[in-house]
Amino acid sequence: MTSAASARPLPRLDAFTLPRGIYLDGNSLGPLPTAAHAAIERRLRQWQVHGVAAWDDWFGLSERLSPALARLVGAKPSEVIATGSITANLHQLLATLHHGAPGRRDVLATALDFPTDLYALHAWAERGGGTLRLVPSRDGHTIAPEDVEAELAAGGVATMVLPVVLYRSGQRFDVARLTAAAHAVGALAVWDAAHSIGALPHTLHDDGVDAAVWCSYKYLNAGPGAPGGLFLHERHAERVPGLPGWWGHDKSSQFAMRAAFTPADGAGRLQQGTPPILSLAGLEGALAIFEEVGIEAVRERSLALTDTLWNELEARVPEVRIVTPRAHAERGGHLAVAHPAARGIAAALRRRGVVPDHREPDLVRLAPVALYTRDDEVVRAVDALRSLLDAGEERDAGPAGPVT
Repeated sequence: MTSAASARPLPRLDAFTLPRGIYLDGNSLGPLPTAAHAAIERRLRQWQVHGVAAWDDWFGLSERLSPALARLVGAKPSEVIATGSITANLHQLLATLHHGAPGRRDVLATALDFPTDLYALHAWAERGGGTLRLVPSRDGHTIAPEDVEAELAAGGVATMVLPVVLYRSGQRFDVARLTAAAHAVGALAVWDAAHSIGALPHTLHDDGVDAAVWCSYKYLNAGPGAPGGLFLHERHAERVPGLPGWWGHDKSSQFAMRAAFTPADGAGRLQQGTPPILSLAGLEGALAIFEEVGIEAVRERSLALTDTLWNELEARVPEVRIVTPRAHAERGGHLAVAHPAARGIAAALRRRGVVPDHREPDLVRLAPVALYTRDDEVVRAVDALRSLLDAGEERDAGPAGPVT
């Protein structure tokens, strides 16, 4: 039987201005939505025509995006806000929530986390008199949930910070399970949804997550450097921000310019500086697509696309090893394949009009995205991979330096 989610049509191809070729790197930078283009032009015209008076409309723009963001992450609108970057928002959340207690001052993460997370977490662990503890990987690509639970049970953890989906392998964690494990030992549970928001549904409020961060330039397609976002569970709504700034002030009296900080309600209090309106407009337009389609339909099609990719790779390219977990519940929106010549493969695919990305030392990440990837493009991408390997093109990695 067709579900209500699957019955809702995905956007037409003209909903995006796509780069040439087969674009499988939306997990790094999503392509330009036509609605985002239009929203940015609209805000530019306001600036052009109205100048400073345009702030009458721009003033509450971040807050007006909260309902759409809340639907994507499974939260109440008051619990989310579009602001900052992942790094800035992690610093804000750790400054606000990570206080520790006697015998419990450490921060727990994984050895496979994105470096910017680790930099921020290391700083706050040290500042609080603790250490940053990293759960090791058994295979170099994934993290066993039971290893996270064992580290929590060992004691001493004040805050656990994990990615919903690991950026390298695409492994997806069970947020509810590991949040409960953290709470069972008195630790906070903070999640990084950078590689999951816009690719799959979340239930952050119901899962009891304390806080979360994300960016918006990957699956959300809001544009390079677009503002990220954060979630703060309503049970922490009265926390005073650790890094207060004037945009987090109560909006009704913000322009009274008082010396004393009066925090806004909910997650909005964690904002700091004036928001970048033109970048925020990209997010404004990009969210309209998800409002039209629904994240459940996106996830359904994403799984179908990655299933097709998995089956094609398994049947036709035995030289590569898929390191992403196969179970739907354990993977995000991209597949990661390992090969000793991964850099050369990524470069050769680009020469053939297929855009993946490469992660050292041996991974190629392939992201067929539900909103704009066609089924035939998945097959054609594997055709290109098979052909380049047969021709030995992977031996030419191109000039030194990053592929993406």
